[in-house]
Order: sequence, then structure tokens, then C-alpha cells
Amino acid sequence: MIRHIVFFSAKDKADLPRIKAGLETLGGIRHHTHFEVVENARVDPMGNDVDLVVYAEFKDREALAAYKADPIYDASTRAVRPLREIRYSADYEVPDRA
Repeated sequence: MIRHIVFFSAKDKADLPRIKAGLETLGGIRHHTHFEVVENARVDPMGNDVDLVVYAEFKDREALAAYKADPIYDASTRAVRPLREIRYSADYEVPDRA
């Protein structure tokens, strides 16, 4: 399994609802096994630069690649990129515990 985590901050906090809505469209891509967009809870005093988090799980690297190749992904990127300040992404493979 691949876990895909992306952190976003807004250039203008007033745009957070538009950014979140643009990111939520990614949930319409069928290649993930789990998908969510959430606001940063800001419980860590050193982690307040991040406004929104996208968290998704994929069966394998091929499923993640198919997700990123979907036209919905491109549309979301076009909608969100002008509104965001930062975007940090991390993908990691979870070992099979069978």
C-alpha cells in the first residue's frame, strides 16, 4: 500500500474554502482506497504553516500513477495552484503485514 500525504497553505486565508473544494474533487478519482481532505488541527505549536491536508491510500504505485494521470487531477491542480502558497507532498510504501 502507498500512503499519499500532501500539505497546503493558502496565499490568502479567505481562499481556504475554494482550495478545499478544489482538492475535494480529487475524491472523484476512483484509484484510491481511502481519500480525505481535512483542515490542519493546529495542535502542534510548530506546525501552523499548513492549512489543509490531503490524505489518500493506494493499493500500489500503479494506482497512485493512475490517480495522478486522471483529468480530474489536472483540473484540481489548475484550480488550486494559483491560490496556494506551499505544497509539500510525501508518498511512502507501507510494508505488507500479512
